[in-house]
Amino acid sequence: MECPHCGFKQMEYVAAKSTICRQCGRSFSPSAPKPGLKLKDDSAVAPEELPLHKKLEGIWSRQRNRVVSCFECKRKHEVSDQATSTNCPGCSAHIDLRDYKITTSFSRTIRTRGDVNLTTKGDLSSTSVICHSAIVEGKLRGNLECEDSMVINLVGKIPGRIGAQNMTVEKKSDIQCFRRVRVTNIDIKGRMSGEIIATGSVTIHKTGTLDGNVTAKSIAIEKGGMFTGQLAIGQANLTQGELLPEAKAAEKKSESEVPLAAAQPLHAT
Repeated sequence: MECPHCGFKQMEYVAAKSTICRQCGRSFSPSAPKPGLKLKDDSAVAPEELPLHKKLEGIWSRQRNRVVSCFECKRKHEVSDQATSTNCPGCSAHIDLRDYKITTSFSRTIRTRGDVNLTTKGDLSSTSVICHSAIVEGKLRGNLECEDSMVINLVGKIPGRIGAQNMTVEKKSDIQCFRRVRVTNIDIKGRMSGEIIATGSVTIHKTGTLDGNVTAKSIAIEKGGMFTGQLAIGQANLTQGELLPEAKAAEKKSESEVPLAAAQPLHAT
């Protein structure tokens, strides 16, 4: 059979009444007459028929692909934007591509390369939610990790772990995070309380307020923005333990310079 929309040819059952084109994804009937076959005069053109370059533009705009990575082996491959699931070509693991819109209480684990929309009436208490991007407007009591971006428009407490590449706290937000927030970049336009670990930059806009410790490569505070807490600029993975060996060496050196007699303690009298 030949698709009347894009001209793609595919095999179909001889008694099929309808099918879907595997190229453009549009439905058609194999028994229906093809458009343009009724015209006997080549000079006549049907008024509803589009030029060839317009058809190609329509097909190109519909065929949008994206690149997803496997949860298990991290291999990336290209899939259709209309697909709801796929299998990794490397390890054959199943990859969910669906979008989730949470409008009620939800406690199941989510692991998808699609998006998650937690509405104002939603209550997400899952222990683990992994997605491409998320919009948080309802109660978030579980853990949420985004591969790309997270937008928070919420007034309340977030007891679970949250993390994303790019996080935005909207103007009307007033959140209190009880666990460390791990991000690459974060824009704070509302009120936020919590500890931030950023491998990139932290930006506090003129309407933003941040109360908590920050470890980041850079920080920018616009005029009118407020920040209260301890600030460490540099490597986000720097720990105090990395400075201990040098301190111990200096301590041993100072002890060796002291005379042995002076180091002996005196008896109490």
